Amino acid sequence: MKRSLRAIGLALAACCVLLPARALPTFDEVRRDFRPSDTLILSREGEVLQRLRTDATVRRGQWVALSDVSPALRTALVLSEDKRFYEHSGVDWRAVSAAAWGNLWHQRTRGASTITMQLAGLLDGDWRQGPGGRTVAQKLGQTVAAQVLDRRWRKDQILEAYLNLVPFRGELVGIDALARTLFGKAAHGLDEREAAVAAALVRAPNARPALVAQRACGVLRDMQASRPDCDALDLFTTGALQRRAFDASEGVAPHFARTLLRQRAGSTAGQQVQSTLRAPLQRFAVASLRQHLSELHGRNVEDGAVLVLDNATGAVLAWVGSSGALSQAGEVDGVLAPRQPGSTLKPFLYAQAIAERRLTAASLVDDSPAHIATASGLYIPQNYDRQFKDWVSVRTALAASLNVPAVRTLVMVTPDAFHRQLAAVGLPLRESGGYYGYSLALGSPEVPLLHLTNAYRTLANGGRMSPVALEPQPKGAGASTQALDARAAFIVGDILSDGNARARTFGTDSVLATRFWSAVKTGTSKDMRDNWAVGWSERYTVGVWVGNASGAAMHDVSGVSGAAPVWAAVMGFLHAREPSRAPRPPAGLAKAQVRFGPAPQEGGGALEAAREEWFLQGTQQPLFAMDNVATGADAESARGQKGLKNNAAPPARITAPAPGTVIALDPDIPPARQRLQFTATGGSPGLQWRMDGKPLGRGARVAWLPWPGRHAVQITDATGQVLDEVRIEVRGAGVVEGAAPR
Repeated sequence: MKRSLRAIGLALAACCVLLPARALPTFDEVRRDFRPSDTLILSREGEVLQRLRTDATVRRGQWVALSDVSPALRTALVLSEDKRFYEHSGVDWRAVSAAAWGNLWHQRTRGASTITMQLAGLLDGDWRQGPGGRTVAQKLGQTVAAQVLDRRWRKDQILEAYLNLVPFRGELVGIDALARTLFGKAAHGLDEREAAVAAALVRAPNARPALVAQRACGVLRDMQASRPDCDALDLFTTGALQRRAFDASEGVAPHFARTLLRQRAGSTAGQQVQSTLRAPLQRFAVASLRQHLSELHGRNVEDGAVLVLDNATGAVLAWVGSSGALSQAGEVDGVLAPRQPGSTLKPFLYAQAIAERRLTAASLVDDSPAHIATASGLYIPQNYDRQFKDWVSVRTALAASLNVPAVRTLVMVTPDAFHRQLAAVGLPLRESGGYYGYSLALGSPEVPLLHLTNAYRTLANGGRMSPVALEPQPKGAGASTQALDARAAFIVGDILSDGNARARTFGTDSVLATRFWSAVKTGTSKDMRDNWAVGWSERYTVGVWVGNASGAAMHDVSGVSGAAPVWAAVMGFLHAREPSRAPRPPAGLAKAQVRFGPAPQEGGGALEAAREEWFLQGTQQPLFAMDNVATGADAESARGQKGLKNNAAPPARITAPAPGTVIALDPDIPPARQRLQFTATGGSPGLQWRMDGKPLGRGARVAWLPWPGRHAVQITDATGQVLDEVRIEVRGAGVVEGAAPR
């Protein structure tokens, strides 16, 4: 009975050992289940653009085929771990005998574990050595598993799997991670000295550098006929074990890769993720940005970003988040960082005004000094070149990027309405329209390049807005919405493609002029902290930002000299062999011949040359002219009131200061130097000025020494009839004692 029970127990024990051994995976299964700690981002062509570490628990590289491992390492590993690897059948019985004899006589021996037995332990945790060593059952199971492996797998497969699965040091697992981290090279490039260090680490992964060097020297001695220089090897080993050359991210699209993986659910470690990027375009965009920023060396500019979108699908074709080594903030993604867009918001403002039939492309707007009263004080917009062009058409005002007409247009549209329009095209702002006020026309809020470029793509698509795509999408994915009137979007695109219209500001030979159809707008934020060039062709929309991630101002760098050359280069690359045709006009548009009346100045020629112009059906007219100089408050110009009839005398109006102006006196400046200039237009030559009901002066212009308090400024005719009045306030006490108000 006892013998039967003993036999049954032995049979059960054998089953417990043999069954796991029989269940060992095949070589193909092991290779398929291998998971690197990195995720590879592929281009749409299948090319690796970025490697990004996504598993922080272990450091594995890619699976390395045995043919891609240096012969020196293969030799070193076999000499160090299993000299009879190619002779035995998974278990080296000679080594087992020697180990048993040594244990019997208490002699130190190398041990009998073969490469195949170690691989069995790596493949099945049941055979893995614990803190107290392996039990008898584990040793027996490992022995059986090694023999099973040797029968099922070829020797080269065993060695290949072992090299890819064996832990080397710390978090490093596999030969690819080791070679790239400690030696900064691929496994096929390891020399004999490096191979010896790698083989020594297998035996004692976390040993002190001196012990690793000692063992490596022994391996190197077996590999070479001559005696190695162990002292030099000690120095080399110490240096290698301190190296960390395997960067967590490598490639030409690091910012894009992080954004793509953030939007994917679950872990992506070990995966290959296909993206929408075009590999040649991505590399060209990176090179173009870095080259141009290098050419701007000395102008205090080091950062930039480039984004290219496919108009039809919204696919991201290129995403360059920074200038790389040129930047001190290379990790900041310039495509996502919010920055002030400057004049690049103007196309949406004019499109809204045209869609609401407040303006046409031929409407005349006043580009002259403006003082607009707001709740927070006086707003005085200036043009980029500090000059004014007087009366210009909307086409000229937008193409030449004139600021004052844009502000007058926003007064007409209202900041809150424009705020809603920007949100509709994918530019949600942090604050309300009232918060930004009239500066909203000049790009005072902050928006990221991603949203701004996609908003321009909305213009390219006839006002239809849809999200961008970072991964290939099924056909028809990504529903679009009509965010902007298609007719207004077409007219704005026609204006931004008109090189003659932008000539007043940019000249006729501007870098913005392309040999194919394109529409583009530049922008520069306050103090030259940011500049932009965003535009589109028939198939693509390209956005470029140049500036400093720190917010520091650039030195004499505008949208034309900063961002525009990169935009032109990328557009040229896209259309090197691909045409770009002008879009077809949508229904509801009319094209009509227009001419312009004479300039308001005496003897002036036509305001602009006659031309054909696009209109929303029903808004066209053959002549655009000022019957007189549009005078008076800015609100009148902004509301688009028509000029008076030819024979009517223009009314007298105070043009400066604006109603509600607040003047602050500076006590450090002599009072005589703080005189305020009052100006008026229209009326009879005998205009008279009154300050708080008292005579102040005569004529179209007078000077006044400010006196603290609230004041009423009036102009009257010769009979004393009040023609216009504004109220102002003077704050401060900077008047010299004894002086009296005048």
